[in-house]
Amino acid sequence: MFKNNSFVILSAVILVLTTGCSRDVSFKNQIEPILTKNCLSCHATGGPGYEKSGFRVDSYEDLMKGTKFGAVIIPNSSLTSSLVMLIEHKADPSINMPHGRDPLPRKDIDQIKQWIDQGARDN
Repeated sequence: MFKNNSFVILSAVILVLTTGCSRDVSFKNQIEPILTKNCLSCHATGGPGYEKSGFRVDSYEDLMKGTKFGAVIIPNSSLTSSLVMLIEHKADPSINMPHGRDPLPRKDIDQIKQWIDQGARDN
């Protein structure tokens, strides 16, 4: 009986590790809509965020270029991506994003972090 229970538990752990935790986050279907809703009004050509930083979010290519000060996304590393620090409101209040508003919902931040940790692909 113990062997059967061990097998069931081990199978459940493997199932969780191989399905629930590794689902690919889609830039087009999940990340782009978050950025469009929360960032595009300031970070498009002519917007105040773009004028200050040179950062645009209206295409994958522009997002990955970052700001005039450098990249904001480091593929495979949400811990070192400054975009995450800014959207989690862990930076100076004057540069937290979205500027002058509450942080993004936790589920949106977690999706962005997961997407970055999965390589920040244009998928």
